[in-house]
Amino acid sequence: MRLSAVVGDLRKALAEEVRAGERAASRAVRAETDALKTELRGQVTGSLGGKARGIANAWRSQVFPRTGVSLRAAGLVWSKTPLVIDAFERGALIRPKGGGRFLAIATGFNAARGWRGRGDKGLRVTPAQMVASGQGFLRPFRSGRGFVWCLPLRQGTQTGRRRRTRLIAGGVAEVGTANRKGREAWARGLLEQGMVPMFLLLPQVKLTKRLDVRGASLRALRRLPRRFLTAWEAETARTG
Repeated sequence: MRLSAVVGDLRKALAEEVRAGERAASRAVRAETDALKTELRGQVTGSLGGKARGIANAWRSQVFPRTGVSLRAAGLVWSKTPLVIDAFERGALIRPKGGGRFLAIATGFNAARGWRGRGDKGLRVTPAQMVASGQGFLRPFRSGRGFVWCLPLRQGTQTGRRRRTRLIAGGVAEVGTANRKGREAWARGLLEQGMVPMFLLLPQVKLTKRLDVRGASLRALRRLPRRFLTAWEAETARTG
């Protein structure tokens, strides 16, 4: 009977230890998954700037099982913009599609009221609109590698209490000067120039490698065992 009691206690102790391990594994995986997602989001905003916040927030995560705990817990981190992430992780070379000669890259002026314009006044002028206007003209780069695609500029009616200068590009759209420091100086300088750059035309673009997704994943895997042991010790102490 004494042997039976010892076996019963051992089974109970082992069962408790397994449950503690399951809770610890799930806690460790959840914490490391969140840490990896946070690191990857930080890589995007740190290397691509604040305007890439949408790309940063496109990193998502999920822990399995979705409910309950398990010694075989797993975490998944993925991006809803995988092509963008892959391009900046590899330092991709981007060329025109469909046999085109140039990539048309919109400038910061090609968006009324800046990058965050709303409604019709916030839409960019498209290459098709540039062609249809019949007013677009090219200025070659000094390097000879591409062109600046411009529209003639005129002054629109001054608006607002401060009577800010409105800039109209080729009668097609209002020019976005965003919240640049010295906004009126920018406007006057562009008017004196008589034109505004709407697109950069380049035969290809080589992106700088800015992200290290693989490195972040490997660091997370190396941290996981220590995180698991720490969580298991905490669970054992709590139930002991």
